[in-house]
Amino acid sequence: MELQFFFFFFFFFSFFPFQYPIIGVLIYCFFTIHIFESFLVLVFSVFLLQGQLSILQEKIDHLERLLAENNEIISNIRDSVINLSESVKDGQRNPEAINFSQGSLSELLPSASVVLAIDSEDCLFASKSRSRVSGVQMLDVYDILPFDNPDGGVWKQGFDITYNENEWDGEPLQVFVVPHSHNDPGWLKTFGDYFRDQTQHILNNMVIKLQEDNRRKFVWSEISYFSKWWDGIDSQKKDAVKRLIKDGQFEIVTGGWVMPDEASAHYFALIDQLIEGHQWLERNLGVKPKSGWAVDPFGHSPTMAYLLKRTGFSNMLIQRIHYSVKKHFASQKTLEFFWRQNWDLGSSTDILCHMMPFYSYDIPHTCGPDPKICCQFDFKRLPGGRVSCPWRVPPEAIHAGNIQHRAWMILDQYRKKSKLFRTKVLLAPLGDDFRYTESSEWDQQYQNYQKLFDYMNSHPELHVKAQFGTLSDYFEALRKESNLGEKSTNSFFPVLSGDFFTYADRDHHYWSGYFTSRPFYKRLDRVLESYLRSAEILYSLALVQSSKSGKMNIFPSVDHYKLLTEARRNLGLFQHHDAITGTSKDWVVVDYGTRLFHSLINVKKVIIDSTHILILKDKDAYNYDASNQFLKMDDAQTSQDSLPHKTVIKLTSQPRYLLIYNPVEQERFSVVSVNVNSPRVTLLSPLGKSVAIQISAIWDGATTVSHEAYQISFLAHLPPLGLGVYQLLEAQSSEADLADYTIYTSGRNNMQVKPNNIFKIKEMQNSADNIILENSYMKLWFSGMSGLLEVSYHISRGSVL
Repeated sequence: MELQFFFFFFFFFSFFPFQYPIIGVLIYCFFTIHIFESFLVLVFSVFLLQGQLSILQEKIDHLERLLAENNEIISNIRDSVINLSESVKDGQRNPEAINFSQGSLSELLPSASVVLAIDSEDCLFASKSRSRVSGVQMLDVYDILPFDNPDGGVWKQGFDITYNENEWDGEPLQVFVVPHSHNDPGWLKTFGDYFRDQTQHILNNMVIKLQEDNRRKFVWSEISYFSKWWDGIDSQKKDAVKRLIKDGQFEIVTGGWVMPDEASAHYFALIDQLIEGHQWLERNLGVKPKSGWAVDPFGHSPTMAYLLKRTGFSNMLIQRIHYSVKKHFASQKTLEFFWRQNWDLGSSTDILCHMMPFYSYDIPHTCGPDPKICCQFDFKRLPGGRVSCPWRVPPEAIHAGNIQHRAWMILDQYRKKSKLFRTKVLLAPLGDDFRYTESSEWDQQYQNYQKLFDYMNSHPELHVKAQFGTLSDYFEALRKESNLGEKSTNSFFPVLSGDFFTYADRDHHYWSGYFTSRPFYKRLDRVLESYLRSAEILYSLALVQSSKSGKMNIFPSVDHYKLLTEARRNLGLFQHHDAITGTSKDWVVVDYGTRLFHSLINVKKVIIDSTHILILKDKDAYNYDASNQFLKMDDAQTSQDSLPHKTVIKLTSQPRYLLIYNPVEQERFSVVSVNVNSPRVTLLSPLGKSVAIQISAIWDGATTVSHEAYQISFLAHLPPLGLGVYQLLEAQSSEADLADYTIYTSGRNNMQVKPNNIFKIKEMQNSADNIILENSYMKLWFSGMSGLLEVSYHISRGSVL
């Protein structure tokens, strides 16, 4: 007999469960729904009670339950004490007769034989001293800030900065000018268009221009672009890049696949894109980044700081912080701090963090507090170019006639900026979005700045040492200046805990819309992340099985590895701070969506082919046929901008097989739902036993039940990382539970509920009483007149939400 297979992969999403509600339909459902890896029993009951009286009654019942529980506990303790006292008395007369298992004491307290000493390694953070608390708590900072925006003078969002010219007589100011180019992997253009038009030229020029003078430095962040460029250059250029890295002229900072958003991205995906970038660097360049560089994400999370610390970083830099926070930190000289996790009672999560103090990471806002002056030292804006200074005072090329004055101008900005920090080591980034595209800009910036550096360094009365540097050059000098070891902390810098959300760059311009914008693509991101994780696990297991069974030459391991790598990179690309946030142009979002969609199709293929070899008892029977898939998935999506739809399983008297996979490391009991073409259905477990099911309607509109498809739901039990095979058969009669429905049609006079001979459907018109829905956690009251939610009651807390 030929078996017909239909394999359903039910993924226990670690991220978001997505429901598809039917408007106006109240479903009586008696199955457990898996949400965020916990189980929620939805027992919907509709009955007419007065809302406020019911809430009061719930509170009284809740208090009665608590009192009853307390009385029971006290009673048990009293009985245990009596039993223990009697045992002690008996033991004094006969020591060998003591029995600590008497009564209920053993149920409350462990016996002495099982009490173990606490190992300090069992709970690392609990063993730390609680005296090590953060010096700066962001929640406290937000409480004290007025969040006003008075005019600060030339530094509009700050304050006037003054200094004494003799401050640096004993120790000169060290200035590290760090050239950089921020390359968004998609924003106003797609990733591919940006690379073609700008990024590849930046990197090509970098190799040439840095070799012209060994004093020149440059930093780069986005490995998505760098890897694409690397694949297209010759070996001579690759060797030149490696020499520049070895000589300290060129540095990779952060080294993730992108510079990710830190609010919308899931931490799994943050880790994935970081690993993908670092593994690429290890394989191709043999380097590991040391410092983080995040100049453009819209607010900053302590989770990212923690991940960087766990990656082995010692330092990081951030930029987009609420302007009021920056002003406050600048006034307190706390712009450099050790960022510590709130839950860390020691200092194991500390990472040294530099917060840029001004409005932006562009050149007008990085040399000092006065953007009108700093813009005059952005030499791409020299007269005759395509960009100019908005303050209408253009830069001047540096020459013998103006170098003294121009050096004093920029040194004044450097000194004022340094007054916001605790050391005499200063960081001055030199770059902007897609800068250094043209060879002429490299010459304009590097040559003019080198003249300024040479002049300032040759005049000891200026008490300054200025130079090009990398981010690591700066942090090394900073740690040396503050007598701070690479792995140690001291009291020189404050310790901070908390986050930097929500970001505002001016006035009340809060950057919070991106938390929820373009939700369709945020969902697609989570779905691909879940499928990718499952595909990687199954592929790894299949690789082992194919090797053991001698099927390595048949199993498409190489091709599938490429598909997994491409999927990780496409998912990593979407973590970019203009991708998952939804802040890119529409056509750029379509490009991201297309990449995610294609990768979703590919990882499903990896799942199907990997599972094929895993479920076969006779591995010798395995044969790979790319044109004829052995399994099918239970859902399908036709395009990057379409919703997925469930596949309807055609039932016959022959069994159809459901293969269900649990991708997490814990045993799972969870509800699985699939669509079938008949309500007469029987389900058998992997052991061949009948499984209880519920049959629910699939609706064609608000009031019409489909006769083409039905949803069946059942409780599946799967071992960790396990596969379960269930059988579906069409039966003449079914003992399944049928869902009942109540349809609320208030205010819809033209809506008529069509009768159905399978499900009990009740129509509800306007009601003076409330409609109540409840489960073991929540109780909700809806208006019988409008259908709107009126009261939400949390049962276990005994409180109205």
